[in-house]
Amino acid sequence: MGQLNPQFTDDTVIVTGGASGIGRAVAQQFGDAGATVLVADLREEPKNGGTPTHELIEEAGGTAEFVETDVSNREDIAALVEAAHDYGGVDVMVNNAGMFIGGSILDLEPEEFDRIHNVNAKGIYFGTQVAANDMLERGEPGAIVNTASISSHYAQFEQVQYDSTKGAVRMITRGAALELAEHGIRVNAVAPGQIATELAEGWSEEATEKAANDELVKRVPLGRAGTPDDVAPAYLYLASEEASYVTGELLFVDGGWQVF
Repeated sequence: MGQLNPQFTDDTVIVTGGASGIGRAVAQQFGDAGATVLVADLREEPKNGGTPTHELIEEAGGTAEFVETDVSNREDIAALVEAAHDYGGVDVMVNNAGMFIGGSILDLEPEEFDRIHNVNAKGIYFGTQVAANDMLERGEPGAIVNTASISSHYAQFEQVQYDSTKGAVRMITRGAALELAEHGIRVNAVAPGQIATELAEGWSEEATEKAANDELVKRVPLGRAGTPDDVAPAYLYLASEEASYVTGELLFVDGGWQVF
């Protein structure tokens, strides 16, 4: 089969939530494609341990830097985008940082609701806003890619608080794409399905086995849980010149989950 190999030489890419999971794979693949990568997260170390993402990129011959960032704080996002000026300014903004809190709508505490919305929705809104303003001020329109979810379209049991944040990401993406198109800035999102990451405690260890035994919430037609490496190429495509006529889209990477 053929391969799509977008190149990002001379581009600066910011990946929030880049220490672990999908963000880690996205950052590494952008690094492999020649980009300078700013890995933004609350901590350098992956949640499951191991070498920090920016060090892996550097060991592979790339250029990367870790920037401690709390995406629920707009000032942190502004400082992150400012840090990219050391490398010419942000060309691609990947708003990926997210969290999961499950539980019934009957029991969720207001503090938990605020926490997940501050990270998953507010973080993406202001990540998009700050990056877009910086691109316009520099006269260098680029691409913004957000992390949505199958939950952007489909409700799932006992996760209203999570689903509502991903529904917000869908509309932030589409609304921003509509508003920023005249400035040459494209805004899209990737909607992963059931991916084995550290987002939910224990999910990495259990997901593949559950998929094989049809024990997931819903069967995946391709017969397995996805991995971060399955999802990451979608981000590179949406950020690339190959997607120059694509904006306002959610690209589902879910093993056929939504069509089953």
